[in-house]
Amino acid sequence: MMKQWKGKPDVIVAGAGFAGAVAAREMAEAGKQVLVLEKRNHIGGNMYEEENEAGIRIHVYGPHIFHTNDERVFRYIRQFGKWDTYEHRVKGKIREKEVPIPFNFTSLEALFPMEQAKKLETKLHRTFLGKTRVTVLELMEHTDQEIAELGQFVFDNVFKGYTAKQWGMPVLEVDRSVISRVPVVLGKDDRYFGDRYQLMPAEGYTKIFENLLQHKNIVCQTGVDVMDLLTLQPDGTMRFDGEVFDGIFIYTGMPDTLLQNCFGFLPYRSLRLEFETLQQNDFQSASVVNYPNSEDFTRITEFKKLTGQQKTGVTTILREYPMAFTANAGQEAYYPIENKQNRSLYEMYQKALQQWDNLYLCGRLAEYRYYNMDGAILRALELTQEILQKEKVCLAANV
Repeated sequence: MMKQWKGKPDVIVAGAGFAGAVAAREMAEAGKQVLVLEKRNHIGGNMYEEENEAGIRIHVYGPHIFHTNDERVFRYIRQFGKWDTYEHRVKGKIREKEVPIPFNFTSLEALFPMEQAKKLETKLHRTFLGKTRVTVLELMEHTDQEIAELGQFVFDNVFKGYTAKQWGMPVLEVDRSVISRVPVVLGKDDRYFGDRYQLMPAEGYTKIFENLLQHKNIVCQTGVDVMDLLTLQPDGTMRFDGEVFDGIFIYTGMPDTLLQNCFGFLPYRSLRLEFETLQQNDFQSASVVNYPNSEDFTRITEFKKLTGQQKTGVTTILREYPMAFTANAGQEAYYPIENKQNRSLYEMYQKALQQWDNLYLCGRLAEYRYYNMDGAILRALELTQEILQKEKVCLAANV
């Protein structure tokens, strides 16, 4: 997989996360010679997983749990390794108590007098008949005063502090779509995700990526920045390694980098990750515990509880400290900051890049939008299908 490239590729893919790896695999399956270039010294993007000095598998860029309702994505990803069923459960430190997150009826009963909690549960079931999950905004904006007050309580105690820390701004300045991502559960289902399929790779995410990229038509080179080799020419052509490249270029990185940030830097949020290995069996009651209202970090992950590893006398935890992303400072760009102003800036880059008709943007960074893993996979599948169909139409037109 890591052999050196010889000859001219049909497709260059920049980035070996899910968007890039799936796109590469699909183009290779279609008979294309594919060169994958990854700036980091490993494949897997932010899903990269490795064993630390204590023999515990850690997610180097923070915890990742695969979940989806999409049957196509589920069937696709299962081809590339063994997966174990895993139901993610998160707790949050609220008023000195650890309660389930998303906020559910168990959380309600732990934080409210029981009689009041039961009354609210009955009202919520009656008001949102047939629903199992609602957004905190639906509660806050409801005409019933008790429901609205509950929504405000959840917002103030679960969302407000966590969101402000995560995004580095007052919560009311955060886009509404961000606030609505984590629901309120109308019942005692304490799973973090409600998706039909919830999985963890039995041998780790890195193995999944190795299998994805293991194809006779794929060469993958790590530690190579595509920007050191590729130049976008003013006439709408591109040069790769000094030669004109008229093949397909699929890019999964930050789009402003392609144009030397000519319109300004696209804003992202980053993380400072603090790992600690402890000589004890367990550290906390769940794989992830959120700290929305105390501490500078947002959450603590205990990896054994994610991977299912059975190791006694030792455990590894991770504290996540959100921070601003500064370009060229060696930080990772984790999250696009979604608002109208930033979307407009992105669209300026997107429009400018349309000059190169063999350039395709794919993934969270390249499209400046939040994708879960399944969304990134689906996007790559759809994009490659579009590219191949476009090529087929062009060939037919030239016959």
